[in-house]
Amino acid sequence: MPKKERCSWVSNNPLYIAYHDQEWGVPVYDDATLFEFLILETFQAGLSWITILKKHENFKTAFHQFDYQKIALYDESDFNRLVNNKGIIRNKLKIKATITNAQAFIAIQKEFGSFSKYIWAFVNGKPIQNHWQINQNVPAKTALAETISNDLKKRGFKFVGPTIVYAHMQATGMVNDHLISCFRHKEVAKKIR
Repeated sequence: MPKKERCSWVSNNPLYIAYHDQEWGVPVYDDATLFEFLILETFQAGLSWITILKKHENFKTAFHQFDYQKIALYDESDFNRLVNNKGIIRNKLKIKATITNAQAFIAIQKEFGSFSKYIWAFVNGKPIQNHWQINQNVPAKTALAETISNDLKKRGFKFVGPTIVYAHMQATGMVNDHLISCFRHKEVAKKIR
């Protein structure tokens, strides 16, 4: 059986391979999953994605399965519990941002009916299909990510710079940034609803 061609950023780590082959770039319209990715991207800032993947289950447990309703109500004792949790990244600013972002996330849901409706409106509900040949051509951020970032910041979100926003767009399938040589490029393109 021939070896599958993957995006060049994928290492031999089984976690990375599974993430690339099953999740990355698949369009996500579910608010809970969109929030989960937003939290993970927040904590990833300045770190490698594999660090986040290795701690994913710990994050899930620590943050009540990424339940934004519960996180929005976190108090000082929850904050202290998280700061002392060795299984996650214990960055105080990122932990505070997660609580703030849960509150802002709920405010967007109230205004737009769902976070999904809000975020997907930036791409008219359809993933942008890119056709990158080499990884070096894939941008770290775009003008659209800058626009979304600015809007999120106006709504009270923290740690949502254009690079984090673009990574979120890639992860949740708002853009298909699989290389055209990657077996997932065509598969992900077919998942448009």
